[in-house]
Amino acid sequence: MTSSEQETMSTGRIHHPNHRTRVFALIAFMVLCLIISAFGGAVTATSVNDWYAALNKPFFRPPNWVFGPVWTVIYFMIAFSGWRAWLKVGIANAKGAFGLYAGQLTLNLAWSFLFFGAQSPLLGLIDIVILLGLIIANMVAFWKIDRLAGMLLVPYALWVAFATLLNAAIWQLN
Repeated sequence: MTSSEQETMSTGRIHHPNHRTRVFALIAFMVLCLIISAFGGAVTATSVNDWYAALNKPFFRPPNWVFGPVWTVIYFMIAFSGWRAWLKVGIANAKGAFGLYAGQLTLNLAWSFLFFGAQSPLLGLIDIVILLGLIIANMVAFWKIDRLAGMLLVPYALWVAFATLLNAAIWQLN
C-alpha cells in the first residue's frame, strides 16, 4: 500500500473525481500558476530594463531572454504536479502537502516584489532561500503522494537553486 493510500484510508475519505472535475481542476491549477507568473512578470518588467540593467552581475548570468521560456515551462510543471497530487488524494486529504504548495507559490511571487519591485537583492535573497526550502519540502511531500508529482518539481528546485546563487552573487556584487 502506498503512503497516499494509507493517508486516504486513515482519513476515511476516498478521492475519485469524475472526468469533468479532473479537466476543470487541471485548468484551475494551470490558471493559478499562469496568474502568478503574469503578476511576477509584470513586477519584474517595472525595473528589469533600468535598475536591474545597471546592476553588476556575475559571469554565469544567462541572457535575459532565457528566463521567460524557462519559467513558462516550470510553471506548467508546477501546475501539473499539483494536479497530479490532487488526483491521487485531493486537497482535503493532503493539507500539509498543499500548504507547502501554496507557500512556495506565494514566496515565488513575493520574490519578484522584493527583488524587482522593492529593488532589494538582500530581501530577494532571504525570500529565495526560504522558497528553495519550501520547494524541496513540497517535492518530498508530493513524492509520497505521487512520484511523478514530486519529480515534476525537481527542475523547479534546480532552477531556483541556480537563481539563489545568482541572487546571492548580485547582492554581493552590488
